[in-house]
Amino acid sequence: MVDRIPHDAPVLVIGLGRFGAATAGQLARLDREVLAVDTDMPLVQKWSDRITHSVQADARSVDALRQIGAQDFQIAVCAVGSSIEASVLITANLVDLGIPQIWAKAINQSHSKILSRIGANHVISPEAEAGERVAHLVSGRMLDYIQFDDDFAIVKMYPPSYVRGKALAESKVRSRFKLTVVGVKSPGGEFTYATPETVVSNHDLIIVSGHQNDIERFAALGT
Repeated sequence: MVDRIPHDAPVLVIGLGRFGAATAGQLARLDREVLAVDTDMPLVQKWSDRITHSVQADARSVDALRQIGAQDFQIAVCAVGSSIEASVLITANLVDLGIPQIWAKAINQSHSKILSRIGANHVISPEAEAGERVAHLVSGRMLDYIQFDDDFAIVKMYPPSYVRGKALAESKVRSRFKLTVVGVKSPGGEFTYATPETVVSNHDLIIVSGHQNDIERFAALGT
């Protein structure tokens, strides 16, 4: 069912706090149809001219969700984070309404486990994820960091001196560090896919993929 959801399907966003508002706003900028729901009328009015639709309703009530047509959505985001009880109840309501793809915000690990167990397809922990990302960036070696499951990550970084001035086949990044250099960006240019013949210069940026510990070891070679 989830695989057949159109890429431009309308999105139901519940909660217009910082996370929910940022999500709804970005979806609107991507030309996605959005229905935003919040109990706070001033917030609803604030966003009424920025997104497709915004309504005041208490999503803790499954009947209130039915009245606004929540059951017709294929994608929903529960962005409520101030109350774990409300977040869990709202997510359970979305599950009961049969919405096939549910994203939910968690404020801690226990909250995350509960949301997953009651049926949320995707659980997001914005504060924890942002903290982990910043921890990797503060060293100054990495410019961007995205971590996936099983400690796999993709990183934008300055190339360590070890690989500069050499073709990737010569520096043997993959065999020595168990990493893949995915792309290279020269100053003023765009990122291009890396090949074994790609020579990394002093001024390039590189995109590297691999396991977190291997990337940290590679970055520690220094610039």
